[in-house]
Amino acid sequence: MRKIVLALVALFGFATAAAAQDAAVGVWQTEPDDGAFAHIAISPCGGAFCGVIQRVFDTSGTQIESDNIGLQIVIDMVPNGDGSYNGQVFRPSNGKTYTGKMNVSGDRLELKGCIAGGLLCASQNWVRAG
Repeated sequence: MRKIVLALVALFGFATAAAAQDAAVGVWQTEPDDGAFAHIAISPCGGAFCGVIQRVFDTSGTQIESDNIGLQIVIDMVPNGDGSYNGQVFRPSNGKTYTGKMNVSGDRLELKGCIAGGLLCASQNWVRAG
């Protein structure tokens, strides 16, 4: 029994370390939307990845106060193993949640919010901020 428990602890530790080193983990800068852009911190959340608004800036790059700071907008993005993820995306400006798709390649992240089963999508291209 003790060996089983130790094996499970080791397995969980390896899974957590792998998730922490996933390409999506980090801080990403969004494209401007409704006169502002943001820094989104993406980190593991369970077996997926989630992103929270960390800071908000006006289009000149000046940090501004926002009620959206701390809001989760990337929701349960499950990795497919090839740099792509599926989950949900929340858009604060209209209060709607969409089917989400995410692709990470190096310091670039494409985030899509889709309706109609993924037939109609709007996307943003983010860059790694830090």
